[in-house]
Amino acid sequence: MRKILGRVVVILPAILLQALWLFILFGWLAPWATLINLGLSVLAFLFVLYLVIKQDESTYKILWLLVILTFPLPGALLYLVFGNKRTTRPLQKKMDATPPLPADTADPAPLYTALAKENKRLAQTFGWVAQKTGFAPRVGRGAQYYPLGDAMFPEMLAELEKAERFVFVEYFIIENGLMWDSMVDILARKAAQGVDVRVLYDDLGSISTFTGLDAEKLKKRGIRCVAFNPLVFIKGTLNCRDHRKMLIIDGKVAFSGGVNLADEYINHIEKFGHWKDIGFKLTGEAVANYTRMFAQFWNAFAGERVPDAFLAPHPADAGAPQDGLVLSYYDSPLRPEAVSNELYIDLLSQAQETAWFFTPYLMPGNALLDAFVRAARRGVDVRIIMPGVPDKKLVYRMSRSFYPVLLEAGVRIYEYGPGFVHAKACIVDGIVGTVGTVNLDYRSLFLHFENNSLFYRAALLQDLKADFEATQQKCTPCTAQSLGKGFGKWLVDGVLRTFAPLC
Repeated sequence: MRKILGRVVVILPAILLQALWLFILFGWLAPWATLINLGLSVLAFLFVLYLVIKQDESTYKILWLLVILTFPLPGALLYLVFGNKRTTRPLQKKMDATPPLPADTADPAPLYTALAKENKRLAQTFGWVAQKTGFAPRVGRGAQYYPLGDAMFPEMLAELEKAERFVFVEYFIIENGLMWDSMVDILARKAAQGVDVRVLYDDLGSISTFTGLDAEKLKKRGIRCVAFNPLVFIKGTLNCRDHRKMLIIDGKVAFSGGVNLADEYINHIEKFGHWKDIGFKLTGEAVANYTRMFAQFWNAFAGERVPDAFLAPHPADAGAPQDGLVLSYYDSPLRPEAVSNELYIDLLSQAQETAWFFTPYLMPGNALLDAFVRAARRGVDVRIIMPGVPDKKLVYRMSRSFYPVLLEAGVRIYEYGPGFVHAKACIVDGIVGTVGTVNLDYRSLFLHFENNSLFYRAALLQDLKADFEATQQKCTPCTAQSLGKGFGKWLVDGVLRTFAPLC
């Protein structure tokens, strides 16, 4: 609720500005109103022309066109403050001002060569992701898949107990409770033993669950703690949140997935029925990408540097067999390309047999929506598992406004009966897939910092497939008949889809 009120506070001044302008225009400036309106109309036309020409997601542009044409003055102001990538400049300056990390010494060329012999098209995909993000693929060494946060949590505690050099914690939501308190007890003990412990959390994501006072308590126990993009006042970077989730221990082990550090994620408490979330554990040299992700952010936003010695890839355990490839990377609104959005479009275009997705929210842009439709129309078995119990009713209703076009194309959508699905993953043709923090909505695909891991021929993918099939058995299939019809529904769906990029 506080986040929603925050967005209202952002928009309200702009609406008041429009009202004030109309009052002035038809009052003090009435004699020149026609001429002034003509000038503003020309400026609005030029602004609209700029948006039309600009390369951006079409649904996002349509929304801003409607806002600017309806409320020219506040609409333009809101766009300049929140709607374009120039608003991310303060974050970009911090990143640019930070000395770069030591060069990654890994040579991915042999991996690309081997992959190209099996699947040249996928080799191109891996190469493109690496080029755009700066993170190279690594040899997998037996990633562990967790079908629930309940299963991952004990493993996280066990690995924390083994920490000897450093522990890096970065999460969107941290909340005091069984999960976080259990971790803090270990982190504080490890810090007292000389282990370097650092915590980075998103200030807005944790606005009602973790405060500056909580951060100070950690510091008193020897744990460095920093808030990402603090919400001191309304600013253009408000929408750029750190939605990443990672726990890195000694560069040997990394945990990630959809699970935040709060008790509902491990079903210790119930908020929206049974909480279905997933995660994974990486070991060996594949962990290096996560260590580098954390270091980039900490160095830029914490005002101090992670020791370079911590960044060296940890060798695989002797005799650990190769288990496919893994390319872990992070999305950034500071880049021109929305990497995960383009990746999903690319994977759907390559799919020949199956393309299965977990997501809690389904509000894709037109390009990704078209990719789902095209894959289904050419005979690919496309399935999406969504929540049966929503955490945000309006967002859930917006997600359902996208169902009709997908169902009509042949996409099968299932809603999880026991509760809320927070998992974010996909698996295509049983050989390639992702697990990470990326939701299929505009905020996650275009505005947030996210982390994702792209797997190829890893055993984890078969565990993901089995979990998807088992979860589907607990779901209700959606049909066009179950959604209803009529002009009223069509109208509401159209409005909701138009404004989906704001949610």
